[in-house]
Amino acid sequence: MAAPEPAPRRGREREREEESEDESDILEESPCGRWQKRREQVNQGNMPGVQSTFLAMDTEEGVEVVWNELHFSDRKAFSAHEEKIQTMFEQLVLVDHPNIVKLHKYWLDASEAGARVIFITEYVSSGSLKQFLKKTKKNHKAMNARAWKRWCTQILSALSFLHACSPPIIHGNLTSDTIFIQHNGLIKIGSVWHRIFSNALPDDLRSPIHSEQEEPRNLHFFPPEYGEVADRTAVDIFSFGMCALEMAVLEIQANGDTKVTEEAIARARHSLSDPNMREFILSCLARDPARRPSAHNLLFHRVLFEVHSLKLLAAHCFIQHQYLMPENVVEEKTKLMDLHAVLAEIPRPSRPPLQWRYSEVSYLELDKFLEDVRNGIYPLMNFAAARPLGLPRALAPPPEEAQKAKTPTPEPFDSETRKVIQMQCNLERSEDKARWHLTLLLVLEDRLHRQLTYDLLPTDSAQDLATELVHYGFVHEDDRTKLAAFLESTFRKHRGA
Repeated sequence: MAAPEPAPRRGREREREEESEDESDILEESPCGRWQKRREQVNQGNMPGVQSTFLAMDTEEGVEVVWNELHFSDRKAFSAHEEKIQTMFEQLVLVDHPNIVKLHKYWLDASEAGARVIFITEYVSSGSLKQFLKKTKKNHKAMNARAWKRWCTQILSALSFLHACSPPIIHGNLTSDTIFIQHNGLIKIGSVWHRIFSNALPDDLRSPIHSEQEEPRNLHFFPPEYGEVADRTAVDIFSFGMCALEMAVLEIQANGDTKVTEEAIARARHSLSDPNMREFILSCLARDPARRPSAHNLLFHRVLFEVHSLKLLAAHCFIQHQYLMPENVVEEKTKLMDLHAVLAEIPRPSRPPLQWRYSEVSYLELDKFLEDVRNGIYPLMNFAAARPLGLPRALAPPPEEAQKAKTPTPEPFDSETRKVIQMQCNLERSEDKARWHLTLLLVLEDRLHRQLTYDLLPTDSAQDLATELVHYGFVHEDDRTKLAAFLESTFRKHRGA
């Protein structure tokens, strides 16, 4: 006969069950009834300065989300700027990228006691990058180089997206506490709203907004020029460089809760054995912001750049056009295949050919790979992607702030540093015969293929087009004359015909 369970143990289990039930209690609902706030608070530091973060339930999708609350004690000041706050959040809901924590919904709640902005964000259950690195350090002395590259690529993909918006979105708060990692290796950047919101708010409403810079242990993530009127996207590149260094060494030692010293950072840099990795990180940490590369250019650095496999290209093509196919198309297609049929064959002289059959392909692995690509774990980096949405001027600095800026000329585009080694050009008449459609293929010296398309106007000249391509960073300055001559000969040939 089993011995009776000790009373104290039963009591502890009962307490845990009651505590769990209390945490799942619904405290509040959104006005639409979709989002339900629970008692359980979450430590998701992707929203620094937010006084309350609770776990919540999305009743439509059946997934957990985060219920964030930003409190304002001055009800009158809040009411005066309510429309501006609303416009900013309307635009932030539009920011959509697989490596950025999604802001799903927001609403304003004002009462006599005070006012709140409540917004619902994606819940990243696996915790912050800093927490993950601490756990990893207990079992490993160094980070896996492949994982490091994959994480850097995902973070830069998100930054490249933000910086390419019009106007550019500067994160301004990037640390290993505001970067999150999912169980499947997917990286998510949080706190994207922070700089826009804190900079755009007037002084009488700024008190609730705090940044990670106010934490002494995070000061090393911020560059010397941080907070200046004219600071630019290079601020994020410095912060990314420090995150990349921390990922590589797993931890940059601090003196207790005080800030990380320059000596500790230098020791971490010197401990890197890979010279390419060291050079990559040092370029991001340059003291002069003008010398730091852009997020887009860093994706082409030799430490990260890879020629994508045909499998990855095919997966992206499949997902891009999946809306044209039935939902279970992979499963249905595999049922029709002859598993003994030859998928690929490599001829070998004086020996039987090397064959690969459909039976050697794991369809479960294929489904998982497609899911990972769909989630953003393997972004395509060496192809010209569609430009991100142009965000309305609500996210741009107000006119009075813009006038204070010390740079009277527009921010220049990144210059192309690679020379063109091959050019191909094709001209086709549009259906209405009113204009020509130009397709230009350029092969750069690192074998990157760049394809550009343009509808020619009657007033366009070859010289003007070549100048424009140099200005926007598609072509090296030294190739301007060669490209103009090539376009001119193509125009003569087709227009003459």
